[in-house]
Amino acid sequence: MKYSELTDMDAVELQKMLKARKTELFTLKIKQKMMQLQNSSELKVAKKDIARINTALSAIKG
Repeated sequence: MKYSELTDMDAVELQKMLKARKTELFTLKIKQKMMQLQNSSELKVAKKDIARINTALSAIKG
């Protein structure tokens, strides 16, 4: 996901996407603890996506 894709969305869509990505990050962390995560780079991607969404949200509010 690129930041330019997020700038076209409104705050409600971004909030929904943020909640979904945080849930996904939580499940990835659980899988990692239980040694079921095959690709650990998914954690890094999820964290960066959350940061991009938060940046887009702050740009809308600010």
